Amino acid sequence: MINVIKASGEKVPFDEKKVIVSIKRAGIPDDIRDKVLTHVKDKIYDNIPTSEIYRHITEFLSIARPFSRSRYSLKQSIMDLGPTGFPFEDFIAEILKTEGFNTQVRQVLSGRCVSHEIDIIATKDSTKTMIECKFHNKPGIMSNIHVSLYTKSRFDDVKEKHGFSNAWLVTNTKITSDALNYAQCNDMKVVSWSYPEGESLRDLIEKSKLHPITSLESINSSQKQKFLDQGVVLCKTICQNKNLIEQLEISNEQKKKLEEELNFVCNIG
Repeated sequence: MINVIKASGEKVPFDEKKVIVSIKRAGIPDDIRDKVLTHVKDKIYDNIPTSEIYRHITEFLSIARPFSRSRYSLKQSIMDLGPTGFPFEDFIAEILKTEGFNTQVRQVLSGRCVSHEIDIIATKDSTKTMIECKFHNKPGIMSNIHVSLYTKSRFDDVKEKHGFSNAWLVTNTKITSDALNYAQCNDMKVVSWSYPEGESLRDLIEKSKLHPITSLESINSSQKQKFLDQGVVLCKTICQNKNLIEQLEISNEQKKKLEEELNFVCNIG
């Protein structure tokens, strides 16, 4: 039996079904999936880090299916929104809009005791939700009990004065069992990368079809940062306004490649 080492350091058996599921979720065609799995199985060895398996998959996809890596690398793309958590907050706010919420980000509200900067205020019908976003830009880091504790304390301080109905904790990685239990005990909703099933962050992104600009391969990190500095976090925003590409000062050949990738990611054509 071949084991793999997760980012958290945990050792688990290699499961080829997980590889297939991850490729399928990214919308990779059936004829490519089996080839990817064969490629991975040729490369694996006992105690291989999952990060190396990921690298073998993305390298193969870059050659076999241009731009497929843009969709497959979703989790890493979210981490690349950092180092600050502001783009992640903007990204979550955009996803919530597709769920029918009106959103405001980084609002400073005075509480009963002190003032707080609320990451996201989301309103829908008669419900007003305070959302705390916990962003991590490295794999294997989990949101712990302290995050649930201070989210609850912040909520308690502002809820009556500002009419909040409930509180959410949203993170791009995982959450410890203590943090989850405390949140659930206090009626706080938790959304992490893979929790809850069917409504996890990954599920919400795939449902909304909103991919971060950090998923693009046709531009470099500094060019992506230029968009992020302007509050542009979605590929969809650029798809809807191709004039934004002009600010990058890239060649016509690069522009053409970028537009092709954007059309692929945004499901245009």
